[in-house]
Amino acid sequence: MSSSIPSEWLQQHFNLEEVGPAYHQLYRLICRAILEGKFPAGTRLPSSRDLAGDLGIARNTVLQVYGQLADEGYVRAGVGQGTYVEDISQDLVEPADEASDSSQEPDRRAPLAGTPHGLSRRGRNVMNHLGFSNRQTGAFMPGIPDVREFPLKVWSRIQNRQWRAGPWDLMRYAPAGGYGPLRQAISDYLGSARSVRSTARQVVMTTGIHQGIDVAARLLCDDGDVVWIEEPAYWGIRNLLSSSGLRVVPIRVDDEGICPGAAELAHPPRLIVVAPSHQYPLGMVMSLARRRMLLDYARQVSCWIIEDDYDSEFRYGNRPLPSLQGMDDADRVLYAGSFSKTLFPGLRVGFLVVPDVLANHFANAIAELYREGNMMSHSVLAEFIREGHFGAHIRRVRKRYAERRECLIEEIHRHFGSGLGIVGDRSGLHLVLALPEGVEDAMVVRDALDQKVITRPLSAYYLNRGHARPGLLLGYAGVTPEEIRPAFSALAGVLDHYL
Repeated sequence: MSSSIPSEWLQQHFNLEEVGPAYHQLYRLICRAILEGKFPAGTRLPSSRDLAGDLGIARNTVLQVYGQLADEGYVRAGVGQGTYVEDISQDLVEPADEASDSSQEPDRRAPLAGTPHGLSRRGRNVMNHLGFSNRQTGAFMPGIPDVREFPLKVWSRIQNRQWRAGPWDLMRYAPAGGYGPLRQAISDYLGSARSVRSTARQVVMTTGIHQGIDVAARLLCDDGDVVWIEEPAYWGIRNLLSSSGLRVVPIRVDDEGICPGAAELAHPPRLIVVAPSHQYPLGMVMSLARRRMLLDYARQVSCWIIEDDYDSEFRYGNRPLPSLQGMDDADRVLYAGSFSKTLFPGLRVGFLVVPDVLANHFANAIAELYREGNMMSHSVLAEFIREGHFGAHIRRVRKRYAERRECLIEEIHRHFGSGLGIVGDRSGLHLVLALPEGVEDAMVVRDALDQKVITRPLSAYYLNRGHARPGLLLGYAGVTPEEIRPAFSALAGVLDHYL
């Protein structure tokens, strides 16, 4: 089948007036055509550029749909070779034998008719918005600390000491709220380092930011409730909230942070999720005026705020502003943090600091829903903090990361001078390399990967693609200057083809 036939069929059925992202509609249309046999195996789909022009949508949208279809096995694609429909007949449910006993109990393991891989609508929504990567190391993977810098000998010494003490209580399920000494250590540390006002009782242990926000959405929101997120925002939190049945509304950010307009303020959300200390991915710090406005608004309309303070320890120059939670006099802020960036991601230890009135509810819900354990690691971490090793580690790696940041900025200037802007380089573990309008950052990312360079497209962090700006997220924490220089030279060679 020629590519003109799929293009004509898609033009006939695609509707720009339909509510919802064009990405979802196009994905559903192509899946339907493949599952119903309208696009049989071997059909060549139109090029991303041609289809985008025919449908009047962004080429990045088509590229993302094609990429998702390839990941799920519907199509195969190669650079310069076209995109073709795969043979998925072996994955489809065979028609029922008309002579078979219709009263027989259906096989509940079989896929549901009309749904790819038997997933529910909620499950398909999760699969349609995957953003994680199995690649966790190398230049320039953002959001990853250098685990080689972790003081393994110190940690092992404390851990061995805990094992020798007869740790039978630490080998059981955790009590509601988590391991008490660690909750106290976190409360003490946050009070001195981030001006968070809490008692140990208000600190509830989680396996990370995701679990903390998941339980907050379960306890504080009902299906269909509105949640504000920053635009752009971390895709993991966005997908978690939308898959929970909540209506996610992106609120654009400016230089002072989240910036709701009059129309948005007139329709209060149930929950607001913000990263005031270091907006992800653009890196701005929310101003004091904007913080006061947000806190006053939450108090007036009785909504909740989740403060994601994921890497506030890593600032280069000025000290960070106090936490939003520390300014909250109305108990509307839940403070979420983890040790994934400060220690190592595989530790899977996070926490929520919740208003006192919610403390028992959150502790009991996490114990009921997730049956937490991991108390041996929690006991080691509590001692690690109490003995001062955590603070010493932060000071040491902050210096290392600052040197790597400077190296990356020098390489950008060496190759491009002032021709490309640098955004969000004052804090965190990454910076954003701004690209000129019209450059398709998703294509740059794909071509860079062919050169063994990992980066992420800034446009993918926008829920409303009409707001998207092109750029590249470049993580520098996990790579040394000796690794940064050749890797950026390779990336610069890719960029030269687009600039």
